[in-house]
Amino acid sequence: MPDPMTVASGVSAAGALVSVWQLRRRALRAEAEIGLLQAELAAERHAASHDPLTGLPNRRAFYRLAATLLTDAAGQPLIAVVLDLDDFKQVNDRYGHAAGDQVLISVAQRLAAFAGDNLVARLGGDEFAGLLMSPTVDRRWIEHATRRLGEALAAPIPLGGRTVRVTASVGLAPVHGPTQLAEALCRADAAMYQAKSVAAARPARQLVDTPYLAER
Repeated sequence: MPDPMTVASGVSAAGALVSVWQLRRRALRAEAEIGLLQAELAAERHAASHDPLTGLPNRRAFYRLAATLLTDAAGQPLIAVVLDLDDFKQVNDRYGHAAGDQVLISVAQRLAAFAGDNLVARLGGDEFAGLLMSPTVDRRWIEHATRRLGEALAAPIPLGGRTVRVTASVGLAPVHGPTQLAEALCRADAAMYQAKSVAAARPARQLVDTPYLAER
């Protein structure tokens, strides 16, 4: 006949194991819930500071990040960039808003590739901005950078069974300190509108649409 003390001891040990197992389960569940909450919080923070279409920082995040970059620049020349697409409404009118969204995504990707590790953002609609580190604020360098960026953005964009070529008006202006960001963006914006007015006077300024053949 089993010893009652031995049975009681075994029952107690089994109960302790069950308790440990239950506590372990609760701890794992709590860790999973904390991880889920942290992921949700990170997603909410990202959504609050980024454009949902292109994934670039939004207007509010751009000004916040730009102010930080200018404070930490330590004398490094910085260039403010403002651009928007020419006659972007034609894309939406001709191909629909889904096609327009794809064009905006392509433009955002090309702007980010051009800027590298520098700050770029979508301010809204077809308007984008950036803050680029520059080796110099020489006028010729700015003109060269403006031309290169315009050419990069004007490359054909695959759109369904064809390609669309859109152009962008670009304005650049040097920034001389944290308090000068708004002024530099105004000067870049003025340069962008000057470029847009020059482009508008050209007879060939229109949406270019050509058949697209995928490479085999």
